[in-house]
Amino acid sequence: MEVLVDSLLAGAERARGNVAVIDVFRAFTTAAVALANGASQIVMVGTIEEALALRSSGAAQVCMGEVRGRKPVGFDFGNSPSELLDTTLSGATIAQRTSSGTQGIIAAAGGADRLYAASLVTAGATARALRAGSPNRITIVAMGNNGTIRTNEDELCALHLRNLLEGRPGDPEAIRRLILAGGEAERFRDPARPHLPLGDLDIALEIDRYAFAIRVESQGGRPVAHIERTV
Repeated sequence: MEVLVDSLLAGAERARGNVAVIDVFRAFTTAAVALANGASQIVMVGTIEEALALRSSGAAQVCMGEVRGRKPVGFDFGNSPSELLDTTLSGATIAQRTSSGTQGIIAAAGGADRLYAASLVTAGATARALRAGSPNRITIVAMGNNGTIRTNEDELCALHLRNLLEGRPGDPEAIRRLILAGGEAERFRDPARPHLPLGDLDIALEIDRYAFAIRVESQGGRPVAHIERTV
């Protein structure tokens, strides 16, 4: 089994085999919270207009996501896991648009045999799901900031996944410390950025909070994410 680590939007476009697209801060942490709180599925889209159109047509009940880190006008929720933490989403279909994560999923969808939306909160389950069926190739893509700038949290999550896939236990506490020491984490402590609550950082760094992976499959020509249980 070959395990490749790549980065950014170009890496998502190159990805082949079983693929994990990583967005720790915050798209796929938020997606995991939404699914854990009862959402049935998440339609991942590239634009605000697509998300709003899905809700207007009844194909989705909730719009969730961000542009430049902030909740778009007309959306129900931003890209904040702590905002959703106590929200019940029983049976809802969510349309999610973000600047990095959903763009990476769309870019990777055509070349992936199996596709997963990954973050630290689902790391262990994602590794088990990627490994299932003994694939010849696994590609891990760290999306970074806007899919154009590498970030510590996504790159370190990718390395953690590679360790797990290659039979090493990894060091979750070391990963947490390195991320907390980096510049991306500092944004959540900046009072001038109320759209980045400190609670989001806490949740995003809770490694293996959830015992499920987020599988993404094509439905009606769109990537749709749902819970996949692994053993």
